[in-house]
Amino acid sequence: MTSVLGFIQNEVLGMKWLDRAVGQGLELFGLDTQGLLYRSLRFFIYDTIKIMVLLAVLIFVISYIQSYFPPERTRDILGRFRGMTARILAALLGTVTPFCSCSSIPLFIGFTGAGLPLGVTFSFLISSPMVDLGSLVLLSGVFGFKAALIYVVLGLLVAVLGGWAIEKAHMENEVEEYIRAASFAGKYEGQDIGKKERAEYAFSQVRETARKVFPYVLIGVAVGSVIHNAIPERFIVALLGKNNPFGVIIAVLAGAPLYADIFGTIPIAEALLAKGALLGVVLSFMMAVTTLSLPSLIMLRKAVKPRLLALFIAICIIGITLSGYIFNFLQGYLI
Repeated sequence: MTSVLGFIQNEVLGMKWLDRAVGQGLELFGLDTQGLLYRSLRFFIYDTIKIMVLLAVLIFVISYIQSYFPPERTRDILGRFRGMTARILAALLGTVTPFCSCSSIPLFIGFTGAGLPLGVTFSFLISSPMVDLGSLVLLSGVFGFKAALIYVVLGLLVAVLGGWAIEKAHMENEVEEYIRAASFAGKYEGQDIGKKERAEYAFSQVRETARKVFPYVLIGVAVGSVIHNAIPERFIVALLGKNNPFGVIIAVLAGAPLYADIFGTIPIAEALLAKGALLGVVLSFMMAVTTLSLPSLIMLRKAVKPRLLALFIAICIIGITLSGYIFNFLQGYLI
């Protein structure tokens, strides 16, 4: 059983066969296998192909599932529940929505305008970019299944508790007036579309998302390649290793302003971990990048007032930071 799981993690999800094939291909050009150019090109080509292949497969599957949950249907489902049940359901439904934080803002605005409680809509907003169905698969291939599962569980926990804290703050008046005054009445269409139409929709989502994400994947892989091959290991360990108790905080603050989705952060996180950074540091960095990107916060400011925006940012930073330290504590059991 262990060997089967190892094969799935390394050869299927991790695509190590591709890494070997890229290495053999580069050797045909006579490159020094110990040289910086060879190692950088091998990392760059392998990670770019791996991420884009996984992206295509995962987005197709997730978009196919998502075709059963258009925004109006999701809104109607959430509207039937209240309290903690609604927040948990919102966090879970966030896992079948688009990857990037900016894509989640319009849905958040629609749900808020439809009159759903703020705690429910913010649970969705936190969960949607931070945790998705692809996270479990993608992270399993890099950090192992146990680490990926804990990532998903902690991400959902941050989303649910964050929504609860925002609801308890009673900041309904901190939503911009045009959002509260909006009308989102009306039934959704397309609920009876067939499998062919769903597949066409999923393929269109693959093309559109790949087009948007590809530049960020290239940037992420390039940064990861530099970290992996050019930055001394002792520097990474000193800054983000176990001897620095503030490594998680540094990672969260460094990741928050950046804009990327989980596919763009994977190669950076992978390279940092290989250089000796703690697991909690790299995963909290990923959480911060995907949840608190500057473009998404600018968009969110158009829907909520500064006090509510500041509370959202503070809750996310605290939740992600605590998650990072939990990962650090559990690292010996996870990888």
